[in-house]
Amino acid sequence: MAYHDTQLSRQQSQAVSTNKVLRNTYGLLAMTLLFSAVTAGAAMAMGIERMNILVFFIGAYGLMFLVHKTANSAVGLLSTFAFTGFMGFTLGPILNAYLALPNGAALVMNALAMTGLTFIGLSAVALVSKKDFSFLGNFLMAGAIVLILAMVAGLIFQIPALMLMVSAGFVLFASAAILYQTSEIIHRAGETNYILATITLYVSIYNLFISLLSLLGIMSND
Repeated sequence: MAYHDTQLSRQQSQAVSTNKVLRNTYGLLAMTLLFSAVTAGAAMAMGIERMNILVFFIGAYGLMFLVHKTANSAVGLLSTFAFTGFMGFTLGPILNAYLALPNGAALVMNALAMTGLTFIGLSAVALVSKKDFSFLGNFLMAGAIVLILAMVAGLIFQIPALMLMVSAGFVLFASAAILYQTSEIIHRAGETNYILATITLYVSIYNLFISLLSLLGIMSND
């Protein structure tokens, strides 16, 4: 009887901890997305030109490394907003380029709506079904390597069909990452750092939006 009570108490404690991580993660994610929207709007208003790809990679991966190094301290929150603000700022010139197209506003709004609905739908699947999606871990690792190589090849050779495949691949990759990260919070007691969870979901949403925007632009011959 005592053993059963201990097990029940442990399960209840784990459930409370999981709910707390979920609340903190989604709360911080909402704030970072809003902050990114502000920095993107600022970049658009200032007419900032598209950032050099090398500078972008140095900035993005450098700030992401900083987030991981400081994730267990209060500085981690500042690092998170620095990273997401930078990503939003780099998004501004891309949005300006699309909005300059005849149907650019529709493309951006459609990509934004599809991204939101996809994230909500995938999160609901993981939360409601309680299914363990940890098996996606190996797929994400292999997929990241393949996509990076394909992206580099696409930038070098400028093959439209390859860029289309890369965009479609990033949509699948980002969707799998959302399922995986949400599942990790639910099923892994050790997944308690909401800053790292937020960054994973933010990057997935960012990649999902950019990839959907690219796909919609290609399909509309823009």
